[in-house]
Amino acid sequence: MQTVQPQEEQVFPAPIKTVEAGSPAERAGVRPGDLLLRVNGVPVTDVLAYRHRLSQGRATLEISRPVERPSVLTGVLGTLQDHHRLAYDPAAPTFRFDVEWEDPGLEFEEVLFDGIKKCANKCDFCYVHQMPRGFRKSLYIMDDDYRLSFLYGSFVTLTNLTEGDINRILDENLSPLYVSVHTANQDLRQDLMKWWKLKVKDPQAVQIRSMIERLESIDLYTQIVLVPGRNDGEHLDETVEYLSSRPNVISAAVVPIGLTGHRTNLPDVRTFSREEAQDTLTRLNRWRRQFLAERGTRFVFPSDELYLLAGEPLPTEEEYEGFPMLENGVGMIRDFLTESLPELPAALPAPRRVILGTGLLFAESLDRAVEPLRAIGGLELEVRAVENKTFGRVTTVAGLLTGRCFRHAVKPGEADLLIVPPTTLRYGTELMLDDTSLGDLRAEFRMDVRAGGATLGELARVILEGVQSSGHQWGLSAHAVKEQRGQA
Repeated sequence: MQTVQPQEEQVFPAPIKTVEAGSPAERAGVRPGDLLLRVNGVPVTDVLAYRHRLSQGRATLEISRPVERPSVLTGVLGTLQDHHRLAYDPAAPTFRFDVEWEDPGLEFEEVLFDGIKKCANKCDFCYVHQMPRGFRKSLYIMDDDYRLSFLYGSFVTLTNLTEGDINRILDENLSPLYVSVHTANQDLRQDLMKWWKLKVKDPQAVQIRSMIERLESIDLYTQIVLVPGRNDGEHLDETVEYLSSRPNVISAAVVPIGLTGHRTNLPDVRTFSREEAQDTLTRLNRWRRQFLAERGTRFVFPSDELYLLAGEPLPTEEEYEGFPMLENGVGMIRDFLTESLPELPAALPAPRRVILGTGLLFAESLDRAVEPLRAIGGLELEVRAVENKTFGRVTTVAGLLTGRCFRHAVKPGEADLLIVPPTTLRYGTELMLDDTSLGDLRAEFRMDVRAGGATLGELARVILEGVQSSGHQWGLSAHAVKEQRGQA
């Protein structure tokens, strides 16, 4: 008889960032930098599993001290997870402490202990495949992790799920999730997404209708990325009709394909024409009126970009029903306009020339919004449409402008203040996608450079008073996790 060798246990050491003063962890001698190994004798893969074990009432936490190892990183990207594994010595002594219906008082360096789950698809419209070279490694990580979807609202396709993942979502009620559907037509979805068979762990996971129906107890916010001539028109009607028939699907965002000028060896796709965008909005508005009358919700929400491409006016604030998909580009402009301009002075104490830099798509709308400020004496205000020199002119959204783009668009000394969109900045920093900082631009342009506001009112205060913006920045949530994972 052949002896079956037991599988070696896999541990995911979780570095501890802080220990709360007076907490059970501090009383047990846990220090920042220590590693959490197991809870109730079982390795934990992420902060969700950690919290789930604690919610059961009694928990024993096993802690290890990191060891000094050479700073040689392994793996494709050389991620922080590699470093954490090198800092863990299975032979090192550990200690344990117990908690009972009490928070241990630990905060971790990362929310994922076992690394980001990667995408199993090769979508025709994947933005990562269109990225130019030379950016930080985190921007090339093709994440598709249901845990980040639950924690931060990032969209996932579900195609890389295992049976264990599906059971965990249901057992732990990881609701809501944000799902990229694109189309409810299975053959068309496969043609658009082209999942790798070797990366698909469960053949049932690629069946989108089956997955939505199996996750019937989980609220789903869905997304449809539209490709002209592929999943629009009647295919879009089919998808909206199906999604609206499922009680667990809360809403559907419709977003046009995003392209860059770096589509080497990729399928031939294009952006929407004005007429195609108008036809799409006509179809969606029929559905929206029907759903509002029958269900009290519009259910399907076109992105701002569709309205701008079609040359159609944006919906009212009420029509966005609380902006549930703001981070997906649905309602960002209307949300920006919700706070009206503050009381404006008749004149400034000293003359000031201000340039508002923004993407090609938003420039006209922004110009109309700030028109009242041009009546202020001493204020010279220009909205400048900045062409994207990094991703190509086809990329027209403001959030993907980089330092390089502004260097091509602005001359040193030509203004007193340059205002850049806050969405161009990495969360918690003054860094753009290409690692240009606002400080770099201040020195090069010989002028003040600041981020604009998340609302029109806040932007006005930045223009008039030079206050620091608190506007939306990219990098929060799943992007921040990718930033941590991609550091070398």
